[in-house]
Amino acid sequence: MGNLQGTLSGAINAGLDWPDAALRCESMPRPDAEGVRLRLSGDVAGERVAIIIAMPDLEPGATGKEFSSNVTITVEGSGRFFSTPNLETCWTDVVKNEPLQDGRDTRIVAGDLYCVGALGEINGDAFIDVHMLRFSTVANWTKT
Repeated sequence: MGNLQGTLSGAINAGLDWPDAALRCESMPRPDAEGVRLRLSGDVAGERVAIIIAMPDLEPGATGKEFSSNVTITVEGSGRFFSTPNLETCWTDVVKNEPLQDGRDTRIVAGDLYCVGALGEINGDAFIDVHMLRFSTVANWTKT
């Protein structure tokens, strides 16, 4: 059901090809019910890397081009965090946003993420360039 493919360069140099079996997917609504956060994580060179895509304007069922996206990448357990400086650096083309079985707020969301600038390290001077990421995951707009 979930997958992620793409390339990272800079502080993390990796070609990502995480099929459903290698990927952990989570999601949650953003504060004040403004869109959704998608969290996809998998292994890179023996470390667990999480990619969080926050889309404040994405609503259940919506598809289209250029949804503003805030992206954070973490290396779990290391204290390393990389993030976009604003909503003008990355965007997502959402190609699928369909109900998962009978769930109204739980959906399959698929798309392509693009960034025109690097994600700077929050507590350092390194960076990560995100080349196009193609993903499919489960998204839930209901608070848990």
